[in-house]
Amino acid sequence: MKSDIEIAQEATLIPVTEVAAGLGLDIDDIDLYGKYKAKIHTEVLERLKDKPDGKLVLCTAITPTPAGEGKTTTNVGLSMGLNKIGKKAVCTLREPSLGPCFGIKGGAAGGGYAQVVPMEDINLHFTGDIHAITTAHNLCAAVLDNHLFQGNDLKINPNDVSWPRVVDLNDRALRQVTIGQGGEGVERKTRFDITVASEVMAILCLATDIEDLKARLDRIIVGATLWGRKVTAQDIKVSGSMAALLKDAFMPNLVQTLENTPAIIHGGPFANIAHGCNSVQATRMALKLGDYCITEAGFGADLGAEKFFDIKCRYAGLEPDCVVLVATIRALKMHGGIPFADLKTENLEALAAGVENLEKHLENMQLFGVPVVVAINRFPDDTDAEVALLRERVGALGANVVLSDVWALGGEGGVELAEEVVRICETQEKPKLEYVYELGMNIPQKIEAIATKIYGADGVDFHYEANAAIERFTRLGYATLPVCMAKTQASLSDDKTKIGRPRDWRLTVREIRLSAGAGMVVPVCGTMMTMPGLPKKPAAENIDLINGEIVGLF
Repeated sequence: MKSDIEIAQEATLIPVTEVAAGLGLDIDDIDLYGKYKAKIHTEVLERLKDKPDGKLVLCTAITPTPAGEGKTTTNVGLSMGLNKIGKKAVCTLREPSLGPCFGIKGGAAGGGYAQVVPMEDINLHFTGDIHAITTAHNLCAAVLDNHLFQGNDLKINPNDVSWPRVVDLNDRALRQVTIGQGGEGVERKTRFDITVASEVMAILCLATDIEDLKARLDRIIVGATLWGRKVTAQDIKVSGSMAALLKDAFMPNLVQTLENTPAIIHGGPFANIAHGCNSVQATRMALKLGDYCITEAGFGADLGAEKFFDIKCRYAGLEPDCVVLVATIRALKMHGGIPFADLKTENLEALAAGVENLEKHLENMQLFGVPVVVAINRFPDDTDAEVALLRERVGALGANVVLSDVWALGGEGGVELAEEVVRICETQEKPKLEYVYELGMNIPQKIEAIATKIYGADGVDFHYEANAAIERFTRLGYATLPVCMAKTQASLSDDKTKIGRPRDWRLTVREIRLSAGAGMVVPVCGTMMTMPGLPKKPAAENIDLINGEIVGLF
C-alpha cells in the first residue's frame, strides 16, 4: 500500500483559483500563495452576511489510542462524499503543528485517499500562520522583559510575570528556563509552551473580526505589579504591533482535497491543552460558501467537542446540526484491554468492554441536544460479528452506526455516511444547543460540571495553587468566563493509563491559568504539560528531502 505522502504527490490538483471559483469567489477575493494555496479576504464575510448559512456538522471521536481513529480522515472523506451525492460541502480543519509532525505521529492532513493537499505544505510551513502567531507571542515577551530591564516604569513584579515564550516544536528541555542571566536583563524563571497552546492562537481562532482581534490582544494579562494590579499587553504598548504581525494570518487558508473538494484550514489549537477548534472565521466562511460545513474538534469528544460547544459555539453564536462520532473497532478493542499486536483477531469480549468508551462519548454528545451518527472507520480485519455488536450497542442509545471506508475509497467510501448526515440535517428539526454549564456558575462549579457530566468523575480535588488562582481571578472579575480544560487526551480521566470508561475516580486540578484575551480560564489537570516532549524515536528521523521531494512525512 502506498504511503499517504505518495498518494498525495500523485494527486491531480486544480489551481486554487478554480477551487475558489467553485465557491463563488473571484481573484480579488483571495491572495495567492503559489498555485495551490490561497488566503480568503475577510471582507468576503461582510459581503455574504445576508446569505443563509449552510448546515454545520461537527466531526469528533472516541478517546484516541495508538490503533488510530481517523477523525480528520473521516472529515475529509465525508466532505468528498457529500459532493458525490450532489451537495456543496466545504471541509474545514485546523492547521497541523510542527511539534507532532516531527514528534509523535508525522503529518496530520488526513490519510489514504481522504487527504487535503498539498499535504507537505499543509503539514510544514503552509502559509506561515503559526510562525506569525509564534512571533507575535514572543514579541510580547521580549517587550515585557525589555520593560523590566529599562527601568520598569509600571513596577511589574518580576516574580509575578505570567506570559511565557512559545515555539512550535516538542521540546521538553524548555519547560522550565531561567532568562536574563549574566546581566543580560532581569534574571527570572519562566517557561516555553508549544505555540498551539499560546493564548495568541486562541485569540486568532475566536476573534470575529480584526477589531475584535485587536481588543482581545489588548486584554492579554502578562503579569502583575508589586501591588497586585494586573498588567496587560495594552499597558506595555505591544498589542498594536502584535496585531500588525497577525494581519495576514487572520485570513483563512483555502486548499483542496484529493478530489478537489474545497478545504478551509485555519488555526491550530490542541484540544488537550487549548480549545481545539479551527477559527471562527473559517467556520463562518464555510457556512456562507457551502451547503455543508464539515468541521472538527481535536482529540476525543470529551475535549475537543465539549470545548467546541461550550466555548466556540457560545462565543460565535454557532448552532450545529449534527455530530459525527468517529471510532474504529481496533481502537475500541484496545480500550477493552487488548494489546496492539492482537487487534487483527476477532475478540467480541474485548470489543464489548471497550465499546463503553464509545457509549460514554455518545451519551456526552446527546447531552448537548445535537443528533449524533457513529461512523466506524473500517479496517479489513473488522468482522461482521464485531460490526453487529456495535450496531446493537449504539442502537440501544438511539443512534445509527454507519461504516466508512474513505481511507481506501475516498469520497465513494463516504457516500453512506454522507446520506445519513443529510437525512439528519434535512429531515430533523434544527436542534437547540444545550451547554454543560452556565456562565453564571462560579469557576469550581463549571469545572465540576465538566468533570462529572463529561468525564464521569465522582468529583474534583483542587490543589492549593488552584484555589488561590480561583480566588484571585474571581476578585479580578473573571469568574464568568468559560472553562478550557487542559487534560490528557489518552483517557476520559486525568490519568492516561485509565482506558475505556473509568469509574470511581476524582479529577485533580493542579493549577488554573487565565487567558483574559481569549476569554477563558484554563484548569491544568493531573500531570498535563503545555509543552510536549519528543518520543524516543521522533517522526523527524524518518523525514528527508530526496531529489527535491519530501519523503517520510507519514
